[in-house]
Amino acid sequence: MSRDFRFHRTPVDVLDYELAQEQAVALGRLGRALEKALARLREFDAAHPRSGAPASVQQVRRTLVTEAGYVLWMFVVQREACGLRDSRTIMREYKVPGEVQHCMGASQVFSGSCSNRGGGGSA
Repeated sequence: MSRDFRFHRTPVDVLDYELAQEQAVALGRLGRALEKALARLREFDAAHPRSGAPASVQQVRRTLVTEAGYVLWMFVVQREACGLRDSRTIMREYKVPGEVQHCMGASQVFSGSCSNRGGGGSA
Protein backbone atom coordinates (compact mmCIF):
# COMPACT_ATOMS: atom_id res chain seq x y z
CA MET A 1 0.00 0.00 0.00
CA SER A 2 1.34 3.39 -0.98
CA ARG A 3 2.12 5.92 1.76
CA ASP A 4 1.69 8.82 -0.66
CA PHE A 5 -1.81 10.01 0.17
CA ARG A 6 -1.85 12.64 -2.57
CA PHE A 7 -3.08 10.04 -5.03
CA HIS A 8 -5.98 8.94 -2.82
CA ARG A 9 -7.47 12.31 -1.98
CA THR A 10 -10.81 13.46 -3.18
CA PRO A 11 -11.36 17.07 -4.28
CA VAL A 12 -13.14 17.70 -0.97
CA ASP A 13 -10.08 16.47 0.94
CA VAL A 14 -7.87 18.87 -0.98
CA LEU A 15 -10.26 21.74 -0.32
CA ASP A 16 -10.44 20.88 3.40
CA TYR A 17 -6.65 20.85 3.56
CA GLU A 18 -6.36 24.25 1.86
CA LEU A 19 -9.02 25.73 4.15
CA ALA A 20 -7.14 24.45 7.20
CA GLN A 21 -3.95 26.05 5.86
CA GLU A 22 -5.72 29.38 5.37
CA GLN A 23 -7.17 29.23 8.88
CA ALA A 24 -3.72 28.58 10.33
CA VAL A 25 -2.22 31.47 8.39
CA ALA A 26 -5.00 33.80 9.54
CA LEU A 27 -4.57 32.74 13.16
CA GLY A 28 -0.84 33.39 12.98
CA ARG A 29 -1.31 36.77 11.35
CA LEU A 30 -3.91 37.87 13.89
CA GLY A 31 -1.85 36.57 16.80
CA ARG A 32 1.11 38.66 15.64
CA ALA A 33 -1.17 41.68 15.17
CA LEU A 34 -2.43 41.28 18.74
CA GLU A 35 1.13 41.02 20.05
CA LYS A 36 2.04 44.24 18.21
CA ALA A 37 -1.04 46.13 19.41
CA LEU A 38 -0.43 45.11 23.02
CA ALA A 39 3.27 45.97 22.72
CA ARG A 40 2.38 49.47 21.43
CA LEU A 41 0.07 49.96 24.41
CA ARG A 42 2.67 48.71 26.90
CA GLU A 43 5.39 50.90 25.37
CA PHE A 44 3.09 53.90 25.53
CA ASP A 45 2.24 53.17 29.16
CA ALA A 46 5.92 52.85 30.03
CA ALA A 47 6.70 56.22 28.42
CA HIS A 48 3.72 58.17 29.77
CA PRO A 49 2.64 58.24 33.41
CA ARG A 50 -1.14 57.86 33.72
CA SER A 51 -1.64 60.17 36.67
CA GLY A 52 -2.02 63.79 35.64
CA ALA A 53 -1.63 63.07 31.92
CA PRO A 54 -2.91 65.79 29.58
CA ALA A 55 -6.08 65.15 27.60
CA SER A 56 -4.13 64.62 24.36
CA VAL A 57 -2.08 61.82 25.96
CA GLN A 58 -5.22 60.25 27.41
CA GLN A 59 -6.85 60.31 23.96
CA VAL A 60 -3.84 58.61 22.34
CA ARG A 61 -3.98 55.90 25.00
CA ARG A 62 -7.74 55.41 24.52
CA THR A 63 -7.08 54.97 20.81
CA LEU A 64 -4.39 52.35 21.49
CA VAL A 65 -6.72 50.47 23.87
CA THR A 66 -9.55 50.59 21.32
CA GLU A 67 -7.30 49.35 18.52
CA ALA A 68 -5.98 46.50 20.69
CA GLY A 69 -9.58 45.59 21.59
CA TYR A 70 -10.51 45.40 17.92
CA VAL A 71 -7.53 43.18 17.07
CA LEU A 72 -8.34 40.98 20.07
CA TRP A 73 -11.92 40.65 18.84
CA MET A 74 -10.76 39.63 15.34
CA PHE A 75 -8.40 37.03 16.85
CA VAL A 76 -11.08 35.58 19.13
CA VAL A 77 -13.59 35.37 16.26
CA GLN A 78 -11.06 33.62 14.01
CA ARG A 79 -10.19 31.14 16.77
CA GLU A 80 -13.88 30.43 17.34
CA ALA A 81 -14.35 29.85 13.61
CA CYS A 82 -11.61 27.22 13.89
CA GLY A 83 -13.40 25.55 16.79
CA LEU A 84 -11.22 27.00 19.56
CA ARG A 85 -13.91 28.33 21.87
CA ASP A 86 -12.07 29.09 25.13
CA SER A 87 -10.64 32.61 24.92
CA ARG A 88 -9.29 32.54 28.49
CA THR A 89 -6.10 31.03 27.12
CA ILE A 90 -5.57 34.05 24.87
CA MET A 91 -6.14 36.49 27.71
CA ARG A 92 -3.67 34.66 29.90
CA GLU A 93 -0.95 33.87 27.34
CA TYR A 94 -0.96 37.31 25.71
CA LYS A 95 -1.45 39.08 29.09
CA VAL A 96 -4.37 41.10 27.73
CA PRO A 97 -5.27 43.95 30.10
CA GLY A 98 -8.83 44.00 31.40
CA GLU A 99 -9.60 47.31 29.75
CA VAL A 100 -8.60 45.88 26.35
CA GLN A 101 -10.86 42.90 26.99
CA HIS A 102 -13.71 45.28 27.80
CA CYS A 103 -13.09 47.14 24.54
CA MET A 104 -13.19 43.97 22.46
CA GLY A 105 -15.52 44.27 19.49
CA ALA A 106 -16.19 45.92 16.18
CA SER A 107 -18.61 48.51 17.53
CA GLN A 108 -15.84 50.06 19.61
CA VAL A 109 -13.73 50.83 16.53
CA PHE A 110 -16.61 52.13 14.46
CA SER A 111 -17.70 54.48 17.24
CA GLY A 112 -14.13 55.76 17.53
CA SER A 113 -13.61 55.10 21.22
CA CYS A 114 -14.17 52.67 24.01
CA SER A 115 -15.68 53.62 27.32
CA ASN A 116 -13.71 52.32 30.24
CA ARG A 117 -16.37 49.86 31.44
CA GLY A 118 -14.79 48.57 34.59
CA GLY A 119 -11.38 48.20 32.99
CA GLY A 120 -8.15 49.80 33.94
CA GLY A 121 -6.28 46.91 35.45
CA SER A 122 -4.40 44.02 33.97
CA ALA A 123 -5.96 40.62 33.53
